[in-house]
Amino acid sequence: MSAPITGGETFSLASESAVVNATWSALSTVYDPELCLDVVSLGLVYDVRRNDTEVHVELTLTTPGCPASESLPAMARAAISEALGNKVAVDVRVVWDPPWSPAMMTETAARSLGFRGR
Repeated sequence: MSAPITGGETFSLASESAVVNATWSALSTVYDPELCLDVVSLGLVYDVRRNDTEVHVELTLTTPGCPASESLPAMARAAISEALGNKVAVDVRVVWDPPWSPAMMTETAARSLGFRGR
């Protein structure tokens, strides 16, 4: 069964860019519970891609001991599944290479956390 993407498109017919864009949009609604900023602005999302039947996401966390290590990937998976119609396999993997650093945040996110201009 195919999942709605946007405008009546289905996952199986949707272009790769439409699926990837919908995935990035969904990820921008996932907030780190401690920092209160979305994972995209924080620079935690490293890769988004799709194949014929799945969406694959690689993201990291701010530290290996992050208390959100289980909840953040689950929240990302749920947001993507909802955006793509809940009928698409979503693979969210936590990766540690390269290690996250504050330099990966958007300028707006960095300023909101008290980092000065770059």
